[in-house]
Amino acid sequence: MAKAKKSITKRWIINNLGLVCLAILVVEMVFIYAIQYYYYSSAKQYLNSRINAVASVLSIYAQDNTSNFSSEIRSMLESFDEKDKIELMAINSKGRVVLTSSGFSPDEKASMPDYLSAMDGEEGYWVGKQLSGEKIMAVTVPLTSISTEYSAIRMVVSLKEIDSTVQSYIIASAAIGGFIILIMIFTGLYFLGSIVKPIQQISLIAKRFATGDFSVRIQNNDEDEIGELCTSINYMANELSNTEAMKNEFISSVSHELRTPLTAIKGWAETISLEDNPETMKKGMGVILNETDRLYHMVEELLDFSRMQSGHFTLQRQNMDILAELEDALLVYSEKARREKMRIVYNEPEMLPVIYGDKNRIRQVFINIIDNAIKYSSAGGIITVEAKAENGNVEVSISDTGCGIKEADLPKIKTKFFKANHTRRGSGIGLAVADEIMTMHGGSLEVDSKEGIGTTVTINLPVAGKNEKGK
Repeated sequence: MAKAKKSITKRWIINNLGLVCLAILVVEMVFIYAIQYYYYSSAKQYLNSRINAVASVLSIYAQDNTSNFSSEIRSMLESFDEKDKIELMAINSKGRVVLTSSGFSPDEKASMPDYLSAMDGEEGYWVGKQLSGEKIMAVTVPLTSISTEYSAIRMVVSLKEIDSTVQSYIIASAAIGGFIILIMIFTGLYFLGSIVKPIQQISLIAKRFATGDFSVRIQNNDEDEIGELCTSINYMANELSNTEAMKNEFISSVSHELRTPLTAIKGWAETISLEDNPETMKKGMGVILNETDRLYHMVEELLDFSRMQSGHFTLQRQNMDILAELEDALLVYSEKARREKMRIVYNEPEMLPVIYGDKNRIRQVFINIIDNAIKYSSAGGIITVEAKAENGNVEVSISDTGCGIKEADLPKIKTKFFKANHTRRGSGIGLAVADEIMTMHGGSLEVDSKEGIGTTVTINLPVAGKNEKGK
């Protein structure tokens, strides 16, 4: 069964928005509790202050022998100035309400927990509902110490207005909380859209990249991390497109390079088999040998590149005489240069330090560079070879007076499959292999060229004492 897709929007709603809603709900509840507590506490405090004031006056009346306590308490209840808001009650010794400021006696079945608490010596305070369903607050103060006829006085106030005020605060806070959540939803969805839409676009375009279509690019106007990602992917697409183009060109070039010698070999083999002419046979065998040698070097170059890509490109290092390998490479190409009507000028040094490296690979580099120098030069050209020791390195420079390389192509000249000049034969990987060989030896291969003037390739190799520890 396929696993359900979890979108960023869904995760954001569950995690972030859910957490914010929970936080707002907690804040709302704390706020509502605080508001209610404040109003109820204020009402309680006011009732306590009023009933204590009444109790103090009654205490004075009780100490005055000339006054009738019952008449005074009745008179006080009848003239109570806040009777429209607060009901003042007098409770007799039997626990019954006998006098009220409103003139109406409450139902005998009505509970008075505040009265019972006051009679037990506790705080006479109660919030609850009457039999009619009205929510009230009541406070009671005992009078047993000053009267035998009356046991307590009681004040009752309706909480309708207070609850209405608290409710208005609840509605206002809920509206504010809802407004905050709506703002978060709209801003969050807008923010998520700015992330999700580019990611969806990246996903769709990446799938096209996977099929080999590198023609599309991600539209990007942002300068944030998403914008950098889009820029990087577009850059990757450009590089992949260039690599794909170079690979196709490489395949075409190699196919052409293989077809040419094979055609020559086949043609001359057919000619030799049909003719019994010693001169023709000698000439044909020479062509076959040259083209076979050319095929051999090309296949070796391709194998080296394959090993390099797979990480199996290894070196067989030992102390070596770099001059001997350079001279062998020059000897191989001296006859070819003469046939092409070119001249190799070798400024041979007296002596060079010992190099610790793979002599076959180093000779391969020299052969590749000298072959390129001849390949990209015309009749009458001069190839100059120099070698010297400098700053603990051996430096070999090979210069030609050929067609040169465009300045724009120089940074890519050592890139695999790249060919600066498509009119000359070659696979486009020889220089990449040579550069890799130099890197593995701890050296470098630098190319300096000017179009129409010529090219100089400088090879730097550390001497044996410097590089042997890296073997």
